[in-house]
Amino acid sequence: MLRKKSKTAMIPKCMRRSAEGPRKSRIFSYFAVLLLISAVAQAGQQRTAKNSAVIFGTVWGPDDRPVYGVTIKIRRAKDKARHARWEVYSNHLGEFEQLVPAGKETYILWADTKGFKTADGKHLHPGPEVTIEIEGNERVDTGVHLK
Repeated sequence: MLRKKSKTAMIPKCMRRSAEGPRKSRIFSYFAVLLLISAVAQAGQQRTAKNSAVIFGTVWGPDDRPVYGVTIKIRRAKDKARHARWEVYSNHLGEFEQLVPAGKETYILWADTKGFKTADGKHLHPGPEVTIEIEGNERVDTGVHLK
């Protein structure tokens, strides 16, 4: 039985164009552009001690002990209700802090205890919203109490 010769020419591997080459370089360029855009965006938003105020607080449980891991949401008073602009978590001491723009502004913060349980399995309920007024470049200390 005779075997037919193939009609396609064999191209040496070193001369072939890889299908992955252009794809990898395209992905790399997209990543580089994304990285550049995010760096430029962050450069304009950086807060320093000169142009920012600090909201510092502690989350207190129903037994008047600090509570770890609670989500604290912060918004400007003029923004829509329940649409947080900043979100922070309380640390192991129950404390949280957030840099906000300096200047005269009113902020509202509240605890989001959705799906949060204490170590002994109790569900905690958020207390009242806390209103904070900032006059300029300052630090405001507050507390958030849970029920």
